[in-house]
Amino acid sequence: MDKKIVHIDLDSFFVSVERLNNSKLIGKPILVGGTSDRGVVASCSYEARSFGVHSAMPMRRARQLCPEAIIVKGDMEQYSNYSNIITEIIKEQVPLYEKSSIDEFYMDLTGMDRFFGTYKWAQEIKQKIVKETGLPISFALSANKTVSKVGTGEAKPNGQKEISRGTEKGFLAPLSIRKIPMIGDKTYQLLRGMGVLRIQTLQEMPKELMQEVLGLNGQVIWQKANGIDNSLVIPYSEKKSISTEQTFDKDTIDVKALKSVLMAMTEKLAYELRSDTKLTGCVAVKIRYSDFNTYTKQAQIPYTSLDSILIEKVMSLFDKLYEKRMLIRLIGVRFSHLVSGSYQISLFENNIEQLRLYSALDYLRNRFGKDIISRAGAIGVSINEFNAFNGIKRGPKIEQ
Repeated sequence: MDKKIVHIDLDSFFVSVERLNNSKLIGKPILVGGTSDRGVVASCSYEARSFGVHSAMPMRRARQLCPEAIIVKGDMEQYSNYSNIITEIIKEQVPLYEKSSIDEFYMDLTGMDRFFGTYKWAQEIKQKIVKETGLPISFALSANKTVSKVGTGEAKPNGQKEISRGTEKGFLAPLSIRKIPMIGDKTYQLLRGMGVLRIQTLQEMPKELMQEVLGLNGQVIWQKANGIDNSLVIPYSEKKSISTEQTFDKDTIDVKALKSVLMAMTEKLAYELRSDTKLTGCVAVKIRYSDFNTYTKQAQIPYTSLDSILIEKVMSLFDKLYEKRMLIRLIGVRFSHLVSGSYQISLFENNIEQLRLYSALDYLRNRFGKDIISRAGAIGVSINEFNAFNGIKRGPKIEQ
């Protein structure tokens, strides 16, 4: 059976949400992100992009390129709310979908053409989202995820495209190699140095040469360039979570030590999120008292993987949960409602130096181990408490 995969992408998502709240921003160059010169562009309008501005660019540079741009400080909570609304709409309409990020979705409509044209179905889903949210979206339909994602990029803004089976290579051929997922700056510069600028050139290169130059990634890139992608749409489940918990050798009422343990747990789980390019939308804290009664409190949050935000929420939940003032036998932390995404740093509040700091800390953990560095509060635990940290050292637990 021929696959029918749709990729949906919300156009300039953050900017579009801001324009819903302020119509005066429509048609003007908009930058969403840190409002100071030391901030970073999280999203920009198409009007701003025409000046050479792009996301992740330092705000100072963006202002130089586009002096007329209006700068808006982002609101992740608001963006998360709209993302959840769209998720619910898709969930009601589609039997199998994947939420790949806060503003991107894949839908597997294979077999649906027996009842209803898949392209027409995708159009109606788009119209429903636009009607209920007011947000512009683009989509593309093809036989696989790669071609559909590239097609969506070509359909923007607020467009739609169908790439029929058998036409994938011809569709991809004239496009820049930058359009292929997996080709980042380093790979692009390497291929460009070889004189490879268009996807057609990749299609004509021997697969063995690509593998010799880029290793196993070269083979995957060659397949994508030729419109070949057998990856599946991964069913999205808000029950998916990452968690860790600790049972103490000796029950304790030392709140300072308990909070230090929670901080260490949260910091390590946040690092795991960033390592997997994941964001969490729900945080939970678990307490088991010496009488074995267990209590859990959770809260939904704007999607993030920034440990400072998560630590603050975990501490707040612990303060609300720890009411009995009894000896504690076990504590735990769980992050759920996970989605893929790279907004791991709060681009709306942190400056470039802070972004670099988090990047440097994660680099150290990647190279020397995740326990190589911790916050001062997390290492304020007594030696006995740290000796009981076996659960954390085994790493986080992934749940379905």
